[in-house]
Amino acid sequence: MKKFGLLLIGGIAAVVLISSLGHLVGLLVSLAILYFVFKQFLKAESTFGKIGWGIIGVIALIAAATNAPAILGAVAAYILYIVYKKWNRLGKKTKKENDPFVNFEKEWSNLQKHS
Repeated sequence: MKKFGLLLIGGIAAVVLISSLGHLVGLLVSLAILYFVFKQFLKAESTFGKIGWGIIGVIALIAAATNAPAILGAVAAYILYIVYKKWNRLGKKTKKENDPFVNFEKEWSNLQKHS
């Protein structure tokens, strides 16, 4: 039952992530442009250059803000990561429980306690 819940949550997170891939790419591109513009703004020596880079920076900042749904995509990616980790942890538990040698050791220790 736990695996069904993880599968359901992972499926929903995957759909959200896929639907927001465009916003994620747009956010990454606009943030890269914003970083480049900021570096150029700091290097500019003339007032006209600083004003030009500042205007481009504001435009890039607005472009980054319009890609706010990318935050949901990032959260969905994180949820997928958590689901993946828990899925692997559940898989390891079931393997240990079904291992005949582990069960033998448990039964042997119970027999020794009762003897």
